[in-house]
Amino acid sequence: MADPSFDVVSKLDRMELDNAVNQAAKEVGQRFDFRGTNPSIEIKGETIEIKASTDDRVLAALDVLKEKLVRREVSLKSIEYGDPIPAAGATSRLVVNLRDGLEDDKAKKVVKLIKAEGLKGVQAQINGDFVRVTGKKRDDLQAVIALLKASDFELPLQFVNYR
Repeated sequence: MADPSFDVVSKLDRMELDNAVNQAAKEVGQRFDFRGTNPSIEIKGETIEIKASTDDRVLAALDVLKEKLVRREVSLKSIEYGDPIPAAGATSRLVVNLRDGLEDDKAKKVVKLIKAEGLKGVQAQINGDFVRVTGKKRDDLQAVIALLKASDFELPLQFVNYR
């Protein structure tokens, strides 16, 4: 029988993201404090675009979006954004980038942390956009999971295919 293993991934649940964006767009369209500001929130590929007439209304719409993401259990670590940008006319916009997948530098940090812990019989290797962790004992793998949960990699980590 093969050694126990699991995969460390960073995946974004697209369905929950779509639901959160749709709920946020509906709420900003109906709320009284957004009247006359022409607010919009929509997904465009790997980004979410928020538009409104002023910078403070864009930031308020961002807060609504964050609230909906948290309710839908989508980690706020999976989004990154800057300051609102004045667009053409009397509108302001904000582009929110989505993080999906485990980038090479983050995967290397995960492997380095696991090796630095020095658990005997535990190996970690990068396989594309995930890290496979194998070990002799399930207890060691659970210790690795606890270690990774306690560390901050600035992106959401999930542990899948635990065998």
